[in-house]
Amino acid sequence: MSQRTLAIATSAAALVALTGVAAAPQAAATPQAPPRPRQPAGRSAFTDAPFTLDPSPSVRKRAVGKAKKAIAAHPGRAHRVSGHKFKVRSVTVDRDGSADVRFDRTYRGLPVYGGDLVVHLKPDGSYSALETASDTAGKISTTPSVSAPAAARLAREQLKGTVSAVSKPKLAIRAQGRSAALVWQTVVTGVRADQTPSRLHVMVDARKGRVIQSTDEVHTFAPSGLRSAPAAPVRAALTQGTGHGLYVGTVNLDLTQSAGTWTMRDPSHGNGFTTNLNHRTSGTGTTFSNSTGEFGNGSNSDPASAGVDAHYGAAMTYDYFKNVHDRNGIFGDGSGVPSRTHYGNAYVNAFWDGAQMTYGDGENNARPLVEIDVAGHEMSHGVSGAIVGWGENGETGGMNEGTSDIFGTMVEFYADNPVDKPDYTMGELIDIFGNGDPLRYMYNPSLDGRSPNCWDSRNGGLDPHYSMGPLNHWFFLTAVGSGDHGYGNSPTCNNSTVTGIGNDKAAKIWFKALASYANSNEDYGDARVDSLKAAADLYGAHCAEYNTVMAAWAAVNVTGSDPVPGECPGQGDNPRVTDPGDQTSTVGTAVNLAIHATDPNGGTLTYSATGLPAGLSINASSGVVSGTPTTAGTSTVTVTATNASGLSGSASFTWTVNPPGGGCSSPGDKVSNGGFENGTSPWSTTSGVVSSNSDGESARTGTHYAWFDGYGRSHTDSAAQSVTIPAGCTATLTFYVHIDTAETTAVTPYDTFTVKLGGDTVAAFSNLDANSGYVQKSIDASAYAGRTVTLSFSGTEDVALYTSFVVDDVAVNAS
Repeated sequence: MSQRTLAIATSAAALVALTGVAAAPQAAATPQAPPRPRQPAGRSAFTDAPFTLDPSPSVRKRAVGKAKKAIAAHPGRAHRVSGHKFKVRSVTVDRDGSADVRFDRTYRGLPVYGGDLVVHLKPDGSYSALETASDTAGKISTTPSVSAPAAARLAREQLKGTVSAVSKPKLAIRAQGRSAALVWQTVVTGVRADQTPSRLHVMVDARKGRVIQSTDEVHTFAPSGLRSAPAAPVRAALTQGTGHGLYVGTVNLDLTQSAGTWTMRDPSHGNGFTTNLNHRTSGTGTTFSNSTGEFGNGSNSDPASAGVDAHYGAAMTYDYFKNVHDRNGIFGDGSGVPSRTHYGNAYVNAFWDGAQMTYGDGENNARPLVEIDVAGHEMSHGVSGAIVGWGENGETGGMNEGTSDIFGTMVEFYADNPVDKPDYTMGELIDIFGNGDPLRYMYNPSLDGRSPNCWDSRNGGLDPHYSMGPLNHWFFLTAVGSGDHGYGNSPTCNNSTVTGIGNDKAAKIWFKALASYANSNEDYGDARVDSLKAAADLYGAHCAEYNTVMAAWAAVNVTGSDPVPGECPGQGDNPRVTDPGDQTSTVGTAVNLAIHATDPNGGTLTYSATGLPAGLSINASSGVVSGTPTTAGTSTVTVTATNASGLSGSASFTWTVNPPGGGCSSPGDKVSNGGFENGTSPWSTTSGVVSSNSDGESARTGTHYAWFDGYGRSHTDSAAQSVTIPAGCTATLTFYVHIDTAETTAVTPYDTFTVKLGGDTVAAFSNLDANSGYVQKSIDASAYAGRTVTLSFSGTEDVALYTSFVVDDVAVNAS
């Protein structure tokens, strides 16, 4: 067996990802009574946006013109070739005049999905940077080998329900990573088995004849087919009425009055209106109206009660985005949205279809899904969709759904309704399971029994309503922090402690990340980088906000390099230690190394050190390291300088002590657990890499090995550990690799595998290197002697046909 399966996974989340069938929801623990204080709420808890997506026409025109010139001036960075055209999607302008212009791309008239790019401009309009969603120009043949009718037949099969129409397939290009494919895109319209309408966009590879992506325009609040288990703020209005809602209590409503009739059409929020579908599944419905201006009685006996909640939720969502993020309505044009209530019969969901909100009435038509955070969640799909254009596939789908949970929660905090009190659970009042539990828990996503708290490589294979878990968790940690802060205990995946920066800052950072940096192929690695760039833009690199964002990502297992090096302006009071560089000495030979450090305020410094070789010590007053080494070996030394205020700075470096007479100070294998027999430690791996003989491949020796990829879909696996190669040694990296593949091409490297030392690629393989058994590879690593470097393996698959890269018996032998 060479193609990997995940049948060994036992969690309910993995079962849903594999089968598409939801297991019965597990009971979730009810959060304990929270301590105070809680996060501030209401309009005053949010500040004005420091940037706008609605600049004046002249400012927009200038930014777009400069951005187009930047694309022309940097064709390589933009992956621009003859045949490309670019259309503006959005323009974001900061208070200082800097701008971010997002473009969609076509090639020879065909849309390039994943071809979007963002041009960043400095305050004076000059070029700053350019980022693309994919690292390919998508310059491929536009002649298909699969017919349009064949693609339409495949597309039709993807909608599990009643199909009412199948559009004529249109050619497009799907770009992802460094590869691009010609696809037939077909829109299949119909109704899913659970009554949810569907407009499914299906992409079929026009060369291989395989479905490579399907995404629905209709975004639901809950996973499809889910079933149950055993005084408000006063706002200005042209005409104001009163509503008695199911979940919001008694609230003021913005209405339209004509003669003696009051109608749920809101002139204060773009003329959005609220209707009663009366259990139909099509049409606009009847707009709620009466002769009193007072709607609902607070119970299901009056259909208008649900209308009150929906109308109020739409207004609060509009106000939140307008007043906090300067987004002029969901669509950015000032218009409101229709809200349809009482959809279908016992429909346990709510959805956004790109133009309007629709709410079902829940199990037995007893609990309409019209809560504030549901409204905010669904309409946030409209905002993120317009800005970034996300689908519902892979980790990008999790970004899409998690973003809606984030802003749905912020709408709830903005509204600060005394009945539907703000919190970090989703749908807690609609009782979707019938047991009092909410649908999702942002502070501890795993409480729903399906969503992961922590990121791993399988995340993109989950339903987006579950793969959002790490994003929700990250946001809570960023805003509120770890531990119990009044909303339930929030753990961390790395046992760290995170101190939050508050809702307003956290939400502004995430919105800025969407507006200025996110792309249509966004994954968790991208999200980390983009949010850190946004934090640096808004609050300064390496200031408290930036550091919290980075710490929160690490706390959900999303790590990486620092994308914005630097120091926080105004927070430079820590001492600075000059890195002396890696040191080499010899047993029996005296050492005298002066450590240099400065204090910004000219204060006296005290020095300390850890990891010094035996026989050496540091003078606490002068910072001089002296003594005579007694033992050969290599260690990592950290020297620290501390001022009178207790602030400190550090520098770390490697110190190698050679034996008398020179030579290799410490010969032998420097890789730990190179045969993977002891599990993952000390390797840092994506989930599922370390495997055993029972999983489908075979070890070269022993019973364990490292299995990269083999899923037959877009996927990346990795494994890495730090290796110290002593000075004075020659070193050789060896490993055994076995490659098998379902790819049939003899010329195109669709799936790739790289080996790196210290960031340098020292070996590379692909599906073209498939072999029948293990082959030993040997690489000279002597150039890394005297250094501690990272040894890493990384495999990446494209969207179809698997390739497995299997590695065993890794060693770095020094001599």
